[in-house]
Amino acid sequence: MDIQTDHRYAINLNVRGIQPSATLRINELSNQLRSEGRDIVKLGLGQSPFPVPERVVAALREHAHEKDYLPVKGLKSLREAIAGYINRRERMRCNWEDVLIGPGSKELLFMLQLAYYGDLLIPRPSWVSYAPQARIIGRSVHWLPTHAENNWQLTAEELDIVCRDDPSRPRILILNYPSNPTGCTYTEDQLLAIANVARKYKLILLSDEIYGEVHFEGKHKSIARYYPEGTIISTGLSKWAGAGGWRLGTFIFPPELRPLQNAMAIIASETYTATSAPIQHAAIAAFTGGDDLDEYLKQSRRILKVVGEYLHRRLTAMGAVVQKPEGAFYLFPDFSGFREALARRDIKTSQALCQSLLEDTGVAILPASDFGFVPDHLAARLAFVDFDGAEALKLAGEDYADQELEDDFVNQACPRLVKAMDKMEQWLTSL
Repeated sequence: MDIQTDHRYAINLNVRGIQPSATLRINELSNQLRSEGRDIVKLGLGQSPFPVPERVVAALREHAHEKDYLPVKGLKSLREAIAGYINRRERMRCNWEDVLIGPGSKELLFMLQLAYYGDLLIPRPSWVSYAPQARIIGRSVHWLPTHAENNWQLTAEELDIVCRDDPSRPRILILNYPSNPTGCTYTEDQLLAIANVARKYKLILLSDEIYGEVHFEGKHKSIARYYPEGTIISTGLSKWAGAGGWRLGTFIFPPELRPLQNAMAIIASETYTATSAPIQHAAIAAFTGGDDLDEYLKQSRRILKVVGEYLHRRLTAMGAVVQKPEGAFYLFPDFSGFREALARRDIKTSQALCQSLLEDTGVAILPASDFGFVPDHLAARLAFVDFDGAEALKLAGEDYADQELEDDFVNQACPRLVKAMDKMEQWLTSL
């Protein structure tokens, strides 16, 4: 008897019906298509195109032998470096004991929702993993409306409307800026107004500032300046130091939320134990900073700004409606103006739009439905990262060191992004 085919021995697999992360899914699909010989322009996964700074790589090499289990909350010297980094950048007075280290800010966010029993408030559009994490844990998600006319920014008024009906309800508000997926950010006045509402309702405010250092003008400011007692700052190495695969993130807590930090550390002790020792030792170099890292960030920002502005112009000329990015490496174009033409090809959802674009042109982008919108919202996120970041940094720092970066730089340093725009323009024209 073949036990494998005998239904009497079948196992009842009661498995959650969940999907993999949209960004990781599109990256794996893009890599698969490339391995099959397709010319794919990868604008799906938001991975920094720039290399890890050499001094940080050297620090990892130097500490590769470190093998001990480190303290659950993180290496003290790293926590001190991060506290110093935040205090320099934000003119705050946080202490090393306020810092929690984890294997990526994504894992820390997951633990936060495990430790704190509250609803999750997410401005729409949002990064792809906020809401799925809440659903996995069993938390309620409340989407906060935003509007293209306001650069997809949450307003204090909209936040107040959501909170006022049940003012004492425990809630976590996630604010991500510069934004994934839009590249837009907040003014100081907007942050102050939101902070006042958060204080009024005693919200836990998670300020996801993973893209703070790639604000194009280097002028990012944390909302923790205006609501210090209730704000957790989230950052890491992935976006500004090019070290996404290193998996190191950090939360910086106010002293008032120390019990929450301790609860998360207990969860960490029973799950991942500690973040990789060599990575933590190496990260000290990144957060300590220095002239070399300042130059790295200066050139990174110059490059991302000129690329973002170039793509914004190209997409606008095609007929898409898109906000000009102010940081990060994303654009969120809306193709609703092509709705009738797309419908003639039976393309009626953002998922179908992105699938057809990938099949027809090899350009991989992500549908708006992955960022909190209904399926027929015909927008998509474009991550402008498919270029050689090391070569772009060299070109910007040498050949273009004393001049403004313009379209000729983009053509020279980012030919695959230019190709993507050409292909998208031809595709939209052919509808």
